[in-house]
Amino acid sequence: MFCLRRKPELSLAEFQRYWRENHAPLVQSHAETLRIRRYVQVHTMDNPANEAFRRGRGGPEGFDGVAELWWDSLDDLMAGGSTDEGRAAGRALLEDERRFIDLANSPLWVAEEHEFVNR
Repeated sequence: MFCLRRKPELSLAEFQRYWRENHAPLVQSHAETLRIRRYVQVHTMDNPANEAFRRGRGGPEGFDGVAELWWDSLDDLMAGGSTDEGRAAGRALLEDERRFIDLANSPLWVAEEHEFVNR
């Protein structure tokens, strides 16, 4: 999981356009090397409901988007980045992320999903 905040000089639209049109194809180009099974971008909507949810819970400012990267196992995640080719792919992704993501304010972590409702 990667909760993204855009660089301050970018509008939400500019950030999301770059993320979708430039970064996504880069991730796709390295997916096999890094053993990424699935890559999902969740783009925050510019909608009053977001502010209402935040205000109602007393929460902080929301994120500009969330990236979900999926692997078949933790072993696949680790193996994908353990080769010279995998490390080069990781560096290429990080270099591109520095162009549009405020990395210091965008938390990233490994998680496990537990689904409770599926309609």
